[in-house]
Amino acid sequence: MGVETLTGSRCRSFAGPGGGTEHYISVEAHPGLGLAAQIAQVEARYADARESLGLAEDTAIFRRIFVSDAMNQAAVVRGSSLAASTAAGPVAISLVQQPPLPGAKIALLAYHVAGDDSVRKQRLSKHNLLVEKHGRRHLWTTGLCAGETRSDASPATQTRAIFGELIEALADEGASLRDNCLRTWLYLKDVDVFYQGMVDSRGAVFAEQGLTGDTHFIASTGIEGACAHRYDLVAMDAYSNLDVDEAQVSYLNDFDRLCPTKDYNVHFERGSKVAYADRAHHFISGTASIDKYGEVVHLGDVLRQFDYAIDNVEALLRSGAAQLDDLMHLIVYLRDPSDHSAIARRLAERFPDLPTVIVQGAVCRPQWLVEVEGVAIAANDAPTLPPF
Repeated sequence: MGVETLTGSRCRSFAGPGGGTEHYISVEAHPGLGLAAQIAQVEARYADARESLGLAEDTAIFRRIFVSDAMNQAAVVRGSSLAASTAAGPVAISLVQQPPLPGAKIALLAYHVAGDDSVRKQRLSKHNLLVEKHGRRHLWTTGLCAGETRSDASPATQTRAIFGELIEALADEGASLRDNCLRTWLYLKDVDVFYQGMVDSRGAVFAEQGLTGDTHFIASTGIEGACAHRYDLVAMDAYSNLDVDEAQVSYLNDFDRLCPTKDYNVHFERGSKVAYADRAHHFISGTASIDKYGEVVHLGDVLRQFDYAIDNVEALLRSGAAQLDDLMHLIVYLRDPSDHSAIARRLAERFPDLPTVIVQGAVCRPQWLVEVEGVAIAANDAPTLPPF
C-alpha cells in the first residue's frame, strides 16, 4: 500500500503480485477561482499526480467529477480533458451535482489500474464502458437518467427506467443484475422528498430480478445529487463484474452494530467483498450514524455522527478481514456545508493522507448530518480464485 500527497491532490495505491497496481486520486480546486480556472487547476494537479505515480493516460478507468451547478457547468466540464476520451482510450465518466466543499465549483476522484498489460477498454454505449482484464469483464455504467425530455415522470418511474437500462446492458453481455452488479450510486434531486419513491420502485425491480432479503441486495449509496438535465429526479452510476464467480462475493455486516437494511424496508447491502487471488475489494455503501436497531445516533452532533459512522465502516471492514488502513478513498457527504471545517479537521486527524472528497449532499433521513462511503483493498492469498 502506498500513499502520496501533493498540493491539491492525494493518491493511494495498492500493488499486488498478480493484478497490477490500483490507484485512487482525489483532486480539489481553489474555491476563489472561476470555473475555467478551477478546471485548469484540477487538470494540472491531476496531471502532476499521474506523473508522480508514473501513470500513462491509458491507465484511467473511472473518473467522478463533482460540480456545484451541473446544468450550467456540464458542457464546459465535458469539453475539458477531465471528461474527454483521448487516443489513450475511453474512460467511464460520472458527472454529478454535489457541490465540493468548502465552496469550490469542481472536484475529482479518479481510479487507475497500471502495470497490467491484460487491460483492454471498449466503449459499448454512451453510458457503458467495458474493461477486460485477465480475460474477465468489468462494466462501468455512468450517467443513467430518464428525465432528459420528460417533465411529468415520477421518481418511481425514473428509477424503474434507469434500472431497466442497466438490466438491458447486462443482459446484452450475458449477465444479470442479481449475479453481476456489485455497486450502485443513486442520486436524487431532492432526497427528502423523492427518496421513498426511489426505494419502493427499486424494491419492486429487485424482487422481479430475484434480489430479496432472503438472497442478497447490492452495495449502494442513495444520496442527494443531480445530473445535468432539468427534469431528472433520479440518476445512477453502477459497477458490475460480468464474470464474477459466486464464491468470490460475500456481504459485509456486523450485527452487534448494524441491523440488516431489510429490517427497515430498504434494499441494499451495507458492503460487499469481492475476493481475487491476491487482493479483495471491499465496497462500503453509504454509511451513517446508525445503530443495530436502525435508529439515528447522536442527533444534532455532526462530529459524533461522523465518528460513529467511521466506527461502523471499521466494523463492516472487519467482518471482511480488512481494516481502516486498507481504505483507498472516502467520500464524505454533508447536509449542512457550514459543518465542513469541523469535518475537515477530523478527517485530517484520522485520515491525514487518504484521498478524500467532501461534498454537500443530504442523506436520506434529515437527522443524519453526515454520511461516508469508500473502497478498501486488502491483500489476499487465495491462489484458487481468479486473478484481478
